[in-house]
Amino acid sequence: MALTQAAAVLERVIGHDTNATTEQDITNPARDRAKYADPSGETMKALVWMGKNKVEVHEVPKPRVVEDRDVILKVTGSTVCGSDLHLLHGTVVELEKGDILGHEFCGVVESMGPAVKGLKQGDRVVASFQIACGECYYCKKKQSSQCEKTNSNTLENGMYGGRTAGMFGYSHFTGGFAGGQAEYVRVPYGDVNLLKLPASVPDEKGLYLSDVLCTSWNCVVDTGVEKGDVVAIWGAGPIGQMCAEFAFFNGASRVIMIDNNWRLEYVKSKYPKVELLDYSALPRGTSVSAKLNEMAPRGPDVALECVAGEYAKGWAHYFELMLGMETDTSEIVNEMITSVRNFGRCGITGVYVGFTNHFNIGSLMERGIRLIGNGQAPVHMYWEKLCGMIESGEIDPLKMVSHRVSMEELDQIYYKFEKKEDGMQKVFVETKFSAPPCAGSPSLTRYNK
Repeated sequence: MALTQAAAVLERVIGHDTNATTEQDITNPARDRAKYADPSGETMKALVWMGKNKVEVHEVPKPRVVEDRDVILKVTGSTVCGSDLHLLHGTVVELEKGDILGHEFCGVVESMGPAVKGLKQGDRVVASFQIACGECYYCKKKQSSQCEKTNSNTLENGMYGGRTAGMFGYSHFTGGFAGGQAEYVRVPYGDVNLLKLPASVPDEKGLYLSDVLCTSWNCVVDTGVEKGDVVAIWGAGPIGQMCAEFAFFNGASRVIMIDNNWRLEYVKSKYPKVELLDYSALPRGTSVSAKLNEMAPRGPDVALECVAGEYAKGWAHYFELMLGMETDTSEIVNEMITSVRNFGRCGITGVYVGFTNHFNIGSLMERGIRLIGNGQAPVHMYWEKLCGMIESGEIDPLKMVSHRVSMEELDQIYYKFEKKEDGMQKVFVETKFSAPPCAGSPSLTRYNK
């Protein structure tokens, strides 16, 4: 049994807390067809986790309205996120076989419970990746990712000293909600967690309000990027790419992107002002920190972590991760700390799940470095503003979309995305309910020919 599954068993033995006001652990309607499956017997395609490093597209029951504020969506678009790879690898705990994945999606309202307000059948909407009640302390402050009433997981509370909100398709550790990499999805508190999309914002742009746009914006503004700042970004994936755009938007004078593959050139092709640092091409004995101090005397003002803690660079952390001596490597965080100027700011947006070794707390304290955990981004705080920026043309999410793919091939897409094959930066996953591609969208790529 993998660690992630063992943790799920332990949670069942301990039992959930009593704080949640929405039902937990409905990660697939097939868990209890009588309670969770649509009575019509209709089925749908969905991407399910089947064990460490294994996902499959299955035919599963269509979900039904379970609670009075539920909304059932026909999914018209979803995507694959770097965070999904942590689930694939079993880094995020409490996954069980058959759990439906996917936390970024948009769709059309098909049906809803009797207490839902402000929505009607046929509305085009995007979902926030977190599930918020709209009424608790954090929700009233628009800090929706920390909702107190949608996740009753005991292990998370014990590990972190508090809980995040429930999240779609992100294991029982975050409440156990079926995700949106499917043809239908159930959205609890649907009138809180769905944003109507204007007609001028197609799915291929509106979808990314679900996570990546809000997460990138939060990373930049929460870490405090200011006019004139030199900003270094670790990770040239979609989050790093959008952080570069938003850093410039918020006044950064320079942006330096650190990575070791083709994605550097992809970002450069979209934003020519971005400077590149390929750490794999550095001369022997030259560190990333030394190179950054050469490129920016005294070091960058701000460092943004857009990678994650599961990817070791050196042998020590590789073996410590493999042997379970830590859950996350501190290598990138240490590089950030030793790279920025004195009293510089470091923001962590890549996923870190537990504990790390060899953390350079001395440099942090002695040089007055501000280390900021950006947290799971509070989507509700930003999505209306960012939707307006899409409408006005100030931002174009299609800059990061390299592929349009089919729901039927989504298991293959996971593995290609994991290996960074075929120039895959960010995908739009279409379903049988999707509209034809909008202007500027990539055409459909099929791998089963």
